[in-house]
Amino acid sequence: MDDIPEALRDRATPRQNVGLSEKLPLPLIGIGLVLLSIIGGFSAANLMRPTSKPIVVSTPSPSTTPTPNATPTPTPVENVLGHLPYKEAPTSELSPISADGRILLRKAAAEKYRQMQAAARRDGVSLMSLSGFRSLSEQEYLFFKVKEKRNQEAKKRAEVSAPPGYSEHHTGYAIDIGDGRTPATNLSQSFEKTSAFRWLQNHASKYSFELSFPPNNPQGVSYEPWHWRFVGDTHSLETFYKAQQLKKVK
Repeated sequence: MDDIPEALRDRATPRQNVGLSEKLPLPLIGIGLVLLSIIGGFSAANLMRPTSKPIVVSTPSPSTTPTPNATPTPTPVENVLGHLPYKEAPTSELSPISADGRILLRKAAAEKYRQMQAAARRDGVSLMSLSGFRSLSEQEYLFFKVKEKRNQEAKKRAEVSAPPGYSEHHTGYAIDIGDGRTPATNLSQSFEKTSAFRWLQNHASKYSFELSFPPNNPQGVSYEPWHWRFVGDTHSLETFYKAQQLKKVK
């Protein structure tokens, strides 16, 4: 090496750190970069391409908190020709209020009626019990058979008598009252002119009796000054006042 001239020695020795741009022509480098970018884009596209079986991530449904049960609204029961439905009282709960034992009321109502009748007697008034509890068959005769005998339409008959299953008399709490001194007024609106009716107006509420069908009553039943009902305990009160909330037939 010492025999080679210095100028030639420097030219013959290769440089160790040669860049890519010096080894390859610039056009080739540009083509390579373009190919790399194409290959890179293709790889990224493959990564983003959905597989044949997509992964499904299930989202749990939100838990529902049970709400407390609301009080059910009772379904209104329609009346028939202005009369409301009533159940027939069990015979075991009835007690006689007449001397012959044929006129019956529920025990609580019978006890109060006897007290009321005795109080009226002390005041010189005669309360006559005309009718108390009635069975379905008895009411069927009073409505249908009497309607036929009198050649009445059902609507007209319903103004003075309830169809079977719709009479307050079924409950054992209702009673028809007359004046023992003026029997001609029994079961007629003229009863309102008697001393018995006037006494009832002033004293019946003390014994928990009230007039069922006053003039212009909302049920459209004819005025019946003789027809009274007992509302002196929870069952009797519910029997009549719950029934009044029932839907009326138009």
